[in-house]
Amino acid sequence: MKAQIAEMQVQLKRAGENREKENKEFQMTVADQRETQRMLKAALNVLSEFYGEAKKAALLQDEPVGPPPPPGFEAYKKNAASGGVMSEIQQIISDAQAMEAEALKSEEDAQKTYEAFVGETNASIATKLKEIANKSELKAKAELDLVKAKEDKEAVVDELESLAEVNGQLHKSCDFVLKNFDLRQSARDEEVEALRQAKAILSGAKFEEFLQSK
Repeated sequence: MKAQIAEMQVQLKRAGENREKENKEFQMTVADQRETQRMLKAALNVLSEFYGEAKKAALLQDEPVGPPPPPGFEAYKKNAASGGVMSEIQQIISDAQAMEAEALKSEEDAQKTYEAFVGETNASIATKLKEIANKSELKAKAELDLVKAKEDKEAVVDELESLAEVNGQLHKSCDFVLKNFDLRQSARDEEVEALRQAKAILSGAKFEEFLQSK
């Protein structure tokens, strides 16, 4: 998860750099289109004034009998040609406006996409960080449990070793008792017999009679 978080942070950084680059290009595009529109509108105004004055002068000029003089004719031709030139300029202005509107829409969409990506990525990072914290807490608890278990194990091993030692001593004692049981039993029988004899003597009976009674 830490590796995934690191990768997402790298992606965020790259996305931010790309967004900054796109925004700069957008600003340049919009600035260029607006400057184009400004210049063409200025040119259109100049042409409108020029052709308007020429037309006005032509209309105010009296037409003589016969063919019109060259100046009047030239003025009329200029005015007639003005429609095509000004129409082309107006079309270029419209194209520039359309390109500006398209750039604005693209920038808005790109910004929304970037913000959504940043939001989703940050949410994912926060979730993973929380999960890491939870797992780290569980790991710490497990490590404490492991230490406690090792201590308990050592205590049990010590107790088993102690019990094994006691068991060995008991075995030795039991083996000694079993090995010398008959001998000890015979000695005890002799002790009992000796006590009986002593009791008989102390009670006043003759030793011979005691032997005969046996």
